[in-house]
Amino acid sequence: MLLEGKRAIVTGGSRGIGRGISVELARQGADVVINYFAGADHGFARDTAHDETVAEIEALGRRAIAVEGDIADPQVSTDLVQAAVEAFGGVDILASNAGICPFHAFLDMPPALLQQVVGVNLNGAFYAVQAAANRMKDQGTGGAIVATSSISALVGGAMQTHYTPTKAGVHSLMQSVAIALGPYGIRCNSVMPGAIATDINKDDWSDPKKREYLNNRIPLGRFGEPEDVAKVVAFLASDMASYVTGAALLVDGGLYVNLQ
Repeated sequence: MLLEGKRAIVTGGSRGIGRGISVELARQGADVVINYFAGADHGFARDTAHDETVAEIEALGRRAIAVEGDIADPQVSTDLVQAAVEAFGGVDILASNAGICPFHAFLDMPPALLQQVVGVNLNGAFYAVQAAANRMKDQGTGGAIVATSSISALVGGAMQTHYTPTKAGVHSLMQSVAIALGPYGIRCNSVMPGAIATDINKDDWSDPKKREYLNNRIPLGRFGEPEDVAKVVAFLASDMASYVTGAALLVDGGLYVNLQ
């Protein structure tokens, strides 16, 4: 196992890519604090999947706890680190994954929606990384931080003008904190998922014609699954990637490079 005895926090860790990450880190030997948000004001249904995710991790023989909170609130990141310390004795890994993408046209984008997306996707990532990094620094044993950016950091989307800048910001954040935290032995990288089948995009890609178009654009011929991203996160969090920091890895089946 790549992560035997490690202690991890996964923000947005109960559904979609986050659930895949939480379970894969556990499969590789880590104990996991799962952050989830029980509210419904980010445009998605109330999260009730955290108990199932905890049970799945426990079935693998690892420990897991779920901590509710909106990652846009700086206090939530502090609480997550404290929960990891109390439950497991420390923090070795942060997977900063929480994100929202309520699709909306640009010209009539409400300011409140823009602020909400920036608050969760970019500010929330900053707060989580800062809180985890301070704990890792104090422990004196280094650590690994992996943030979920997106292929959308590199390409545009007419209905994602509020979303794509936040994912570009997460990518840039990880580059900068890689420099800031390198002296403490803390590695910071990001993954850039492409077309992954999750709750965040199921409505947008429910159109059979759009789905067929995207499948044809992906050289590997299929949408990705959360597990495809989770395995890369586990690799970047492990000693297998001990000399990798400030990197961004596309996990998109080749979608980005396929011009035609």
